[in-house]
Amino acid sequence: MEMVEEGQNQPKIATKRIKFEEIMEVGGGDRITALPDCLLVEILSRLPSTEDAIRTGTLSKRWKHLWNPVPSLIFDDENHRRLNFVSLVTKTLNQCRQQKLKKFVVSTGYDTRSESQVHNWIRYAVSCNVEELNLKVWNVEVIADEFVLDQFFFINSCFTDLRLSGCILNPIGVISWKNLRSLWISEGNLDEDLIENILSGSPQLETLVFNECYGYKRLDITSKSVKNLVFNGYYWVPPDDECDDLSHIIEINAPNILSLTIEGDLLLWKLLLVNVSSLIEANLDYTMLGHHETTEYSLFGYHATTLKDEEEMLEEFILNLSHVNELKIRRSCSKVVSRLEFKGFVFPSNIKFPDAVYDWSDSESIESGDCYSVESGDW
Repeated sequence: MEMVEEGQNQPKIATKRIKFEEIMEVGGGDRITALPDCLLVEILSRLPSTEDAIRTGTLSKRWKHLWNPVPSLIFDDENHRRLNFVSLVTKTLNQCRQQKLKKFVVSTGYDTRSESQVHNWIRYAVSCNVEELNLKVWNVEVIADEFVLDQFFFINSCFTDLRLSGCILNPIGVISWKNLRSLWISEGNLDEDLIENILSGSPQLETLVFNECYGYKRLDITSKSVKNLVFNGYYWVPPDDECDDLSHIIEINAPNILSLTIEGDLLLWKLLLVNVSSLIEANLDYTMLGHHETTEYSLFGYHATTLKDEEEMLEEFILNLSHVNELKIRRSCSKVVSRLEFKGFVFPSNIKFPDAVYDWSDSESIESGDCYSVESGDW
């Protein structure tokens, strides 16, 4: 009898997202009903939301409870009234029988009536040893208010991937995320001590993303495990007594990272690369907010960056990154690139321009900073 290796000649499922309507169209057909439950559960796990998975229960009795063992729970309050959404999520979790969750996603606004329920949902996910946790929450009553995470959240050995948006990280003690490999924080107030606590408590962290975070002046990423750093935006209007020029100079000291991306809108005067000596690749796709022709202008109390400041910062980036194998400068930096080129700056051979080429026909517009980019391939 011929032996068949595990996985050989087994049905394969495409990794793309599956729409609920596609299942509804073929749900009664012989081909899909012939599949074993384990593959049907895999199909349900690729639907955009858990609500879609539950809706397949209308296909037949066999489908009614198939959503229950799906290891991913995804909830988004888009197109839901808030109270109805809270009721939906709470009811669904009460019906779940999972002892282990691969992924838990919640995107919702909350108010004083529903905040405790959101905390309960997180507790449920943690009790199921969730590996990938994605929280996007915002207070609909107080715009500037953020969601305070419970202390148990900071001691967890099951997390492998965390995405936190609108959350306050306020650990009382030492953070312990022993198996965390990827961390994405959006709009978080982070100081240097908190960042160090995160790094020291995440010995396997490989990818770190700061998306429009604020509150720090220096990023010391000295962990040997972190290889990928994404600095995506910096936007914060400080109190009046903190509006000095030095408050918005950010330093990055990351001697062990291999990949660096600087992107998004930067409301700061300067971003300095102190040590990125191990870098292999870098991506620049940022915009300096509030630049002005003179240094007399002030934006929200900040000393506004001038066009000269922009050019000097990009020049410094290019010089500090001359050792990397490949430096990609993308569309958001195109005007600064145009001005530097027009002034005779020679770009090193390791630089790639994957998104645009530049039109030099109008020298006056280049001199004024109003040059434009044209979509194309490599330059």
